[in-house]
Amino acid sequence: MTRSPAPAPAIFTEHLRKVYKGRAVVQDLSLTVGEGEVFGFLGPNGAGKSTTVKMLLGLVMPTSGEVRVLGGSPQDPEIRRQLGFLPEQFRFQNWMTAQEFLQFHARLAGMPHDAAQRRIPEVLELVGLGGRGGETLNGYSKGMLQRAGLAQAILARPRLVFLDEPTSALDPIGRVEVREIITALKAEGVAVFLNSHLLSEVEQVCDHVAFVNRGEVLRQGSVRTLLGAELQVEVRVSQLSPGLLQRLGQLGSVQVLEPAEGQWPGLHLVVPGEAAVPQVARLVAEAGADLYALNPHHNDLESLFLNLIEHAGEAQARPEPVAAASGRGGR
Repeated sequence: MTRSPAPAPAIFTEHLRKVYKGRAVVQDLSLTVGEGEVFGFLGPNGAGKSTTVKMLLGLVMPTSGEVRVLGGSPQDPEIRRQLGFLPEQFRFQNWMTAQEFLQFHARLAGMPHDAAQRRIPEVLELVGLGGRGGETLNGYSKGMLQRAGLAQAILARPRLVFLDEPTSALDPIGRVEVREIITALKAEGVAVFLNSHLLSEVEQVCDHVAFVNRGEVLRQGSVRTLLGAELQVEVRVSQLSPGLLQRLGQLGSVQVLEPAEGQWPGLHLVVPGEAAVPQVARLVAEAGADLYALNPHHNDLESLFLNLIEHAGEAQARPEPVAAASGRGGR
């Protein structure tokens, strides 16, 4: 029996590089994003994220390396018709009504007129603008404009959607609605390439993430793998005896905290998982100490992000070692 070939990834780059005026803003970027996957592309301002997205959309040519989108070149008009894009700095034709704006983008995408007429009310309802399509965009708030931009990004039922800070102007209800839209796109097999500074939201919707800084990938992988199963546990007790510290050290790594004025002695534990939390409480009781606080929490993307950027900055600031001169010196 002949096996059908595996589907091409939604995004594939290998050693992608872009140089502007002698400076590499993206360098050695290798990514793979599967079909139906939500991929978070994270980094500080100036990390090369926008330039990367422009190369993936075919708006900027790479200096070197390989880039394929939906199995083809992002320069191919047939590939581009299958892409959706919501830029962070959107500038829309504000003299148009929302319906006219979407009709315009439907024509750009090559949608048949009848299909567009059916689809436009659907997407307006989906993004929370149902019944507002007849209003001109210059009367929309920034949050409403962002919703309209999201509507045009998904209007033509793309296979791959690029969302750049899609919730920056939205209130908490709007952010929940966008997460629901992203989840629905994934369920339909649509890949989503998401750039956001709201890392708690990225953590909720993304399958994989890549952290970038100064044009380089610092780390990438599945959210589950990057965050791991470890728990961070803060413990406050009436007294910290050497015996208690030794027994807690058998559960994981222990760091004694400097007690602030008016606080009980404390320590920070890293344990393999939630099963260790009751053991901590039991060991404290067996040592004859009173337990005043036991606060477990998982790692999060924000802490990982800050740690990676901080260490990257330290490495870049560290002076290069001076190579030893070869041969023997002499007078």
